This record gives sequence, structure tokens and C-alpha cells, in this order.
Amino acid sequence: MKSIYFKRNILVLFLAVLSSTFNSCATAQSSNKKQKYKVAVCDWMILKRQKLGAFGLAAEIKADGIELDMGGLGNRPTFDSKLGDPVERQKFLDKSKETGVGISSIAMSGFYAQSFATREITPMITDCIQAMKNMKVKVAYLPLGTQTDLVKNPELRPEVIKRLQWAGKEVGKIGGVIAIETSLSATEEKKLLEEVGSKYIKSSFNFANAVDNGRDISLELKILGKKYLAQIHASNTDQFWLENDKAIDMPKIKQTLDEMKWSGWLIVERSRDVTQVHNVKANYGANVAYLKKIFQN
Repeated sequence: MKSIYFKRNILVLFLAVLSSTFNSCATAQSSNKKQKYKVAVCDWMILKRQKLGAFGLAAEIKADGIELDMGGLGNRPTFDSKLGDPVERQKFLDKSKETGVGISSIAMSGFYAQSFATREITPMITDCIQAMKNMKVKVAYLPLGTQTDLVKNPELRPEVIKRLQWAGKEVGKIGGVIAIETSLSATEEKKLLEEVGSKYIKSSFNFANAVDNGRDISLELKILGKKYLAQIHASNTDQFWLENDKAIDMPKIKQTLDEMKWSGWLIVERSRDVTQVHNVKANYGANVAYLKKIFQN
């Protein structure tokens, strides 16, 4: 009799372990599937630049993360940032944990209007890398904006390469990556990155740049390649929501990225409906939902 009970208990235990293992595997597979592509929003574009409220708003519109900006630059020697203050920085980390909203990257959006090629950049880059290190964020976003447009100002190229090589060495010390956005085609941007020659300097690809110049997004991504792609600003200039934008074939883009075996952050910058351009929740909520529908289902 005891033998029967013993065998029955062993069988029950075996089935329980088997069920647990199966469920764990299924959960892991589901989690991995969801983790391949994550969707974030720029804190400055949702009008929450370096504000704790960015996390709550991102959670409300169901974004997985925010691209956290270093703050204004202007004529200051470095960014107007709270992230250098340990107490303030911890508040951001706590809020991220509390809301479950991650930090996709730390942005140096001040360089949209300031010159990366001619200004003294050491304090800005150093401060950004320190923030990355302290907050355990692996990617920094660096737009080479209007004053460092290499299409309009090709003479700046040697200096830009020199500075990126230095920045690559610095961010490489923490195992991070600086993702640059340029106005170049994928072919030319790849050449630039090859000239820089640092695995710590990659591309932040922007859909809008390709569309504005009549280039096919999927083809551009293939040309650039997985090796050079750190993150994607997955939006167009303001006119339509992504789901209504005929210039962007999102299912095809997902197929391309799948074939490239790339994974990472898709960040919504714009693609606001011009009839309600100031409605943050409607615009970013719709775009986040659409990207998640295409990339996470």
C-alpha cells in the first residue's frame, strides 16, 4: 500500500515539475518575443524634458520607455542637466522602477541646434557618459543637427570624424554606445562610421530623414546593416499618425529588421496629427499603440 502511495506521489511530483518547466519555457518565450522590440518616446517631445512626470505619462500611453534628455544647451558650457546630482538622479531611477518604464537612451538633443564640429564638446560628452554610467544606460543619442549637417557642410567631415573617434574612446570605457543621427544616406553614413572606425559609435536611424529625401526605409536599413544600427527613431515629420502615413510601410520594415536579426528600441519622436498637434496623449498614444501592434504581436 505504501508503495502505491509512494509511486503516486512521485508521479504527481513529476507532472508538477513538468508543468512548471513547460510554463516557465512558455513564459520565457513570450517574454523574449515581447523584448525583441521595445517602444519609447522622447521626453522633450511629450513636453516632459527631464521631468519625472515623463515616466507616468509614458506608462499611461503604454510606452515601454523614454529617451531621457540631458537638458538644454544654448551657450552654456554643458547641458542644463539634473542627472549630475546624485539625489535628483536617484529620483529618476526610482520613478523608472516604480512605473516600469525604462530608459532607452540618454539624448543630447541640444546638438540639434548647436555645432558638434566647432564647439568645445568635452564637458558635454563627459557629462552624458557619466550619466549613462550612473544610470546603467548603454546608449546615448547624438543628433548632428543643422550646424553639423554633413550634406550641406562637407568640409566639417574631418573634424567630425576626429571628434567622434575621441567620443568613441570615452564611451567605450563604460561599454556604451553613442548613436549619431546624420542627414546622410545609409550608404554615406556607413562610410562615415567606417572612417570613424569605432564599435562604440553607431547610427540612430531616423525614418523621417529617409522619407524627406525620397529613400526607401527598408533598403536604407539593409544598407546600413545590423552592425551599425544602435536604435531607431521610428517616426516621420508631423502630418499624420504612423498608422495613416502612406510613406511608411511598417510591416515591411518589421520584416526587414526581422531578417536582419536586429533588436532594440523604436523611439517615437514626431508623426503628430497636424489637426491636433498639441494633443500629446492622442498623438503619442496612437503611435505607440501602432508600433506595438506591428512589432510586438
